[in-house]
Amino acid sequence: MKKREVQASVKDERLVKKRRDQMIKGAVNLFIEKGFHRTTTREIAKASGFSIGTLYEYIGTKEDVLYLVCDSIYDKVREHLQKVLDTNKGTIAGLKQGITDYFKVVDGMQDEVLVMYQEVKSLSKDALPYVLKKEIEMVAMFEHVIELCIKNGELHLPEEKVKMIAHNIFVQGQMWAFRRWSLQKMFTIDEYIQLQTDLLFQAIQPKIRQE
Repeated sequence: MKKREVQASVKDERLVKKRRDQMIKGAVNLFIEKGFHRTTTREIAKASGFSIGTLYEYIGTKEDVLYLVCDSIYDKVREHLQKVLDTNKGTIAGLKQGITDYFKVVDGMQDEVLVMYQEVKSLSKDALPYVLKKEIEMVAMFEHVIELCIKNGELHLPEEKVKMIAHNIFVQGQMWAFRRWSLQKMFTIDEYIQLQTDLLFQAIQPKIRQE
């Protein structure tokens, strides 16, 4: 699925990236505070540090801003995940470390993940499938590690459980951000990681070879 192109009248690619990074940062805070639909392009321009005229040199519509925000957030999460998730060893210890590292990534990007969770539904029909495909690709990274654990005899699970576990891991990480109003009053990030990991492995413990 092809990346959606957001047109800019400015031809300097470095300047386009710089201005759009400013735009994304300003928009994230506004979308958390007010939501996408109640935020105006004038407010986005002000939060970005330039005029509304300048804003429209880098986008065509307000929906373009939301697309850039969601696309950027998914890319950042995926880049972090690619760095921390060991997709070669296929061990229980490696899977647990991958879960820990992913949850820490979410902890460091709480505002962005919250916007992604709340506002992705507002993307246009042509943009939404492309953005959501990125999430499926990240879930597939956990699937791959779990499948390696099975191949190495560390786990014994049917295919449908592999997919469900991978999705559960991904959503539980996001939950630290979108349920933070409650969870972070009860747990630290380390406590949350330990509890979620324990719950996950208690469910599949009978199928795990004793370490």
